Amino acid sequence: MSFAALSTVIAVFENIVAFPMDKFGWSRSKSVLINFIAMIILATPAALGMNIWSGVHFGAHIGSIDALEDFIVSQNLLPLGSLIFLLFCTVKAGWGWDGFTAEADTGDGIKFPKNAAIKFYLRFIAPLIILVVFVAGYIDIFGAKTAPIVLVLMAVLVAAIIFVGTMIKKTLSKR
Repeated sequence: MSFAALSTVIAVFENIVAFPMDKFGWSRSKSVLINFIAMIILATPAALGMNIWSGVHFGAHIGSIDALEDFIVSQNLLPLGSLIFLLFCTVKAGWGWDGFTAEADTGDGIKFPKNAAIKFYLRFIAPLIILVVFVAGYIDIFGAKTAPIVLVLMAVLVAAIIFVGTMIKKTLSKR
């Protein structure tokens, strides 16, 4: 079991090590060293949050380090990441519907449905569902008074994502 766990961890971390090697031309040693330091720093709160740092709290609403990490990931990164991915796949400023369906249909197997109802759902209904989940998570933690603030911040964030995506696409298309 230990060998299986270790080999799986090595396989997972190979992607983390390979990315800077490919993207920035780093040597394997440099990539391993920098990622090792980053992992130590990022893992320390999780490792110490239930023992030595168990007394550290982040206000009445969030609480412990474990709750803070859960708040960051579950209440923010997952819904916002899924919203960004969904918009990227369906909006022309990103990959676009045609690019998304072409990639999804690559290879053998069941093809992605291309009807107007699915496109409408993924473009308009699914983002609203994600926004409701996002806002509901904040309301659950901080109370109903935060809903208008969260909605304004979400609108600004979505506008910023669309703007940045458009700028990136224009920059790449000029090349």
